[in-house]
Amino acid sequence: MKNNLYELQSGFCSTFSSPKRLEIMNVLRDRELTVSEILERMSISKTNLSQHLAVMKNQGVVNSRREGHHIYYYIANKKILQAYDLIQEVLVELMDTKLATLK
Repeated sequence: MKNNLYELQSGFCSTFSSPKRLEIMNVLRDRELTVSEILERMSISKTNLSQHLAVMKNQGVVNSRREGHHIYYYIANKKILQAYDLIQEVLVELMDTKLATLK
């Protein structure tokens, strides 16, 4: 059971290993958006965006819903954004510490 959890966590966390996927998460932070709306906010091809969204959806990071011809994507669980923010805070602190040691 525990090994399955580690495997799930590893797969889930691998979605955070791509700068573009992190950017997608940030773009979807406040509201659900269509692929076209996401593309307007990012420098990425539609094909590449679709691939990233598929990975994120497969890992449970984002969900989607259809409305007419549009598919809306949104963050599956707001706690994911809390983890995103916490990791970013830790990295900023690490960067600040490294900069302080260089002075």
